[in-house]
Amino acid sequence: MSKINISAASHVGCVRLNNEDMILVHDCFIRNDACEKAFTTDSVDRFVIALADGMGGHNAGEVASSDVLENLKFYISDLPCNLTFAELKETMTDWLASVNNALESKGHVNPEMANMGTTLVGIIYYNKKYYWINCGDSRLYRFRDGRLKQLTVDHSLNTLKGEARHSNILTNCIGGGDAFSYIDLFDFAADVFSGDVYMLCSDGLNDMVADEDIERLMAHNANASELCEAAISAGGFDNVSVCMIKVEDSNAS
Repeated sequence: MSKINISAASHVGCVRLNNEDMILVHDCFIRNDACEKAFTTDSVDRFVIALADGMGGHNAGEVASSDVLENLKFYISDLPCNLTFAELKETMTDWLASVNNALESKGHVNPEMANMGTTLVGIIYYNKKYYWINCGDSRLYRFRDGRLKQLTVDHSLNTLKGEARHSNILTNCIGGGDAFSYIDLFDFAADVFSGDVYMLCSDGLNDMVADEDIERLMAHNANASELCEAAISAGGFDNVSVCMIKVEDSNAS
């Protein structure tokens, strides 16, 4: 059994008029808000903690991130028990195709939502194992023994923009008018230990705050809201969302 402590926050930032980020924490959706939550792994047989960073004009990015997280929540809750890793990977690939089609169909019905899309990064607890998923450039980090490590690989190209800031060109996302997208899925249950902190974030954090500064803030027990504030203090050029998951009490393998 493990105790899961969660700190989550999502903020519009200083420049954007609309927050297209959204966070899913088990059974709660968070946008322009913050929450703290705790539960144990023996009280639930599965859960999803995920973050989506939407894109698209006319607030379509907000719709894409919301639709994908709502779809993911119900999809995972309806999975049959005891799927193998290969079976889980296959069913997540099927889910991705389905949700891509759903976003495309909504764009056909409403041209203002055409080509809307979203990133997705998250942790799934299923069959007493931890998995992480990633599609796009939102990130999963692990903070252990005072060190911060990025676990996901960005599906993007970084292009220089001025002297200090970079613009990320996505090479993979959900929706966005692409004919093909893919999702990374990893079983990392054997490498989850008591005291680990896993952090999901949109690029509104890591584009504004360097990894070493995030590491320093986490070493001083900063919560999700405080990390968002660090990005806002640095300029807040984008929406910023952070979800921190601390595992306590046992090896969770």
